[in-house]
Amino acid sequence: MDFKSLQRKAKQLIDKRGGTDSVKEDAQELMDIAKGSGSVGDKAKRAGEALKDPGAKAANAPATPQQRAPGTSPPPAAAADEPDRPQPGSPSGA
Repeated sequence: MDFKSLQRKAKQLIDKRGGTDSVKEDAQELMDIAKGSGSVGDKAKRAGEALKDPGAKAANAPATPQQRAPGTSPPPAAAADEPDRPQPGSPSGA
């Protein structure tokens, strides 16, 4: 394997994405997405979208329904789409 060629290609890719700072921002953004709420599929979609543009933009972007701030409830329309689930402490037949 030609490691010099591999190193050159890696450097070109990093430079194309905006340098090492941009790559670090991308990695942090992906970490935030992975730790956030949502299904694996939702996280994969957000990660794919995040990698289309170099650098982190999550701090500046408004929260979307998939990227709500922690502790906030979903919009009423989304809650209506979810199946009925028993609440903790309530009888299972209710």
